Amino acid sequence: MPEKSVVVVAPDKFKGSLTAPQVAAAVARGLREAVPDVDVRLLPVADGGDGTVAAAVAAGFVKVGRWVTGPVGRPVPASFAVKGTTAVVEVASAAGLTLLERPAPLDATSYGVGELLKAALDVGCTTIVLGLGGSACTDGGAGMLEALGEASFSGVDLVLASDVDNPLLGPSGAAAVYGPQKGASPEQVEVLEARLAEFARRVGPEYASLPGAGAAGGIGFAALAVLGARFRPGIEVVLELAGFAEAVAGASLVITGEGSLDEQTRHGKAPYGVVRASGAVPVVAVAGQCSVEPGDLGLKAAYALLDVEPDVTRCMAQADSLLGVLGGRIAREWVSE
Repeated sequence: MPEKSVVVVAPDKFKGSLTAPQVAAAVARGLREAVPDVDVRLLPVADGGDGTVAAAVAAGFVKVGRWVTGPVGRPVPASFAVKGTTAVVEVASAAGLTLLERPAPLDATSYGVGELLKAALDVGCTTIVLGLGGSACTDGGAGMLEALGEASFSGVDLVLASDVDNPLLGPSGAAAVYGPQKGASPEQVEVLEARLAEFARRVGPEYASLPGAGAAGGIGFAALAVLGARFRPGIEVVLELAGFAEAVAGASLVITGEGSLDEQTRHGKAPYGVVRASGAVPVVAVAGQCSVEPGDLGLKAAYALLDVEPDVTRCMAQADSLLGVLGGRIAREWVSE
């Protein structure tokens, strides 16, 4: 009998619509309906932002829940993932924009992130991946350090996983670039910049210009300067945790994706990382919308939900079923029966 076709499904989330595991499951459903014998391997991924813990759990990590201090001081339920002595923590879980009812650019704190890191230390983890993305705060990581107190990171490998490599200060820094996305007015951006500059002066100015120091409102800076962290592209870290290299061995096709394939995709986003890690295996993508030529991203093809359902509201509401349709289309065009 001929061997089954092996397809690896490794998408990121469709922000505001579906999580990465939900996207992967919907695509797989369409694949199997079209080609019942296909061997589908699900590896939902993330680039270090919200969804990083979910990707780790999908890869076999155990989810651990904790109540922590949220970005404006109220307790919030958060979680991290553990496998052996490795933990995966994401900033968005404890200090994410999605936890706010209204923006709080001057007041939001990273305190809860420190509480999650401490919880990971308390359960014996010696390698901690900290996903930097989706933060509500621009406090330079001061809150995180306060929460950690005297907790020792000696002997702990703290890996910062992010899709951005901005410095802490200046026109491409945390306040100038990401402050407005967190609700900061031009005047508030100036206040945040001054605060960050003073904090950097006291903590370690030589770290402020390092790649990733400006990630997550400057949490990257505090982690680099005080906790001895090292910075890596988030998608590379997640692909290693998920065992992507092993999963793609012998595959005939990889399917990746995210909500929007655009000019930002090649700058550290998950689909581009998947393409680079897939070697000679062809990669196609699903997306809500696609505004670039697939070939420019190394993709063989891209399939957009908006091409099936042009109405944005209906498209988002029907994303799960539409992804199943696209999965079937990909199966018929790329998978041998």
